[in-house]
Amino acid sequence: MTLHEILHRATESGASDIFLIAGLPVTYKVKGAQQRVGEGIMKPNDIIPLIDEIYEAGRRAKTNYENGVDDDFSFSIPQLGRFRVNVFRQRGSVAAVIRVIKFGIPDPAQLGIPESVLSLADNKTGLVLVAGAAGSGKSTTLACMIDRINQRRECHVITMEDPIEYLHSHNKSIVSQREVFIDTPGYLESLRSALRESPDVILLGEMRDYDTISSAITAAETGVLLFSTLHTSSAANTINRIVDVFPANQQLQVRGQLAQLIRGVVCQQLITTTDGHLQPVFEILKTNPAIQNMIREGKMHQLDSAMQANAAEGMTTMDGSLFELWQKGMITKETALSVCNNYEFLSKRIR
Repeated sequence: MTLHEILHRATESGASDIFLIAGLPVTYKVKGAQQRVGEGIMKPNDIIPLIDEIYEAGRRAKTNYENGVDDDFSFSIPQLGRFRVNVFRQRGSVAAVIRVIKFGIPDPAQLGIPESVLSLADNKTGLVLVAGAAGSGKSTTLACMIDRINQRRECHVITMEDPIEYLHSHNKSIVSQREVFIDTPGYLESLRSALRESPDVILLGEMRDYDTISSAITAAETGVLLFSTLHTSSAANTINRIVDVFPANQQLQVRGQLAQLIRGVVCQQLITTTDGHLQPVFEILKTNPAIQNMIREGKMHQLDSAMQANAAEGMTTMDGSLFELWQKGMITKETALSVCNNYEFLSKRIR
């Protein structure tokens, strides 16, 4: 198959990912399950022309590819969709994994993103963090939040993404989207530059290291609303991850800054329901004076209890969300226990 045929079949089947790896047929990931297309096994030489087609479609220089460096970028095919690709090497041969992104911003209601998550975009200042493993839907959640701002407020929204996935048209807001390594040398450089570009809202693709995290906190303190992501599994772990990148003598100050700046932390994962669909599950933390004190004093272990006690404000723990889905019959007990944060607590609650 040509690249276009592979991509066309992927969009028709509702695939989320495409795997082009030697030793396997073309493989799609559909609703979390692998579908292998045909019986023909791809050899290394079969993949090379597909990689060439990918670079041609993306109008991307092959510098990293030819130097044996992993490459990550996105491209569009008219009337088909957008695609995010990672080109890498394994067992001495080239391979690629392609993420399928449909044109347009998805409908959060159809995806199961609750209002308590989307409403975090209504803040005018502060820090909103979306956490979860790779492939858990963080970019989609953030795209829905940015779209909410774009439809409701007159703002200058600046995004820094690696790569750009969802394309935002200018609506009530001006949306400037910068792709790292194409429009800007890196996250840190674009973040520093953004503060001179009259921003109201900043989307920082990922808080990766000390320099990026430190600059993000500084940017949030200037009075903008800043969104970013981390690869963590709970609200407490997310805040601890940020604090832990700083030297011990700065951590008290950083906790104080975070207590004032954080407006919400959303942790999410995708799980398979009993009818075979993918369902996002959320842990939602919103700050109030009590939670600000916990963050300031480093009492992250108390956040779970605080989220349970403030359910009326739209807060929930990951295990609470899983329990609710199990009660509704949407997921099995085994699924809930396999992805929960506190196995003993959830298993007792289910019993």
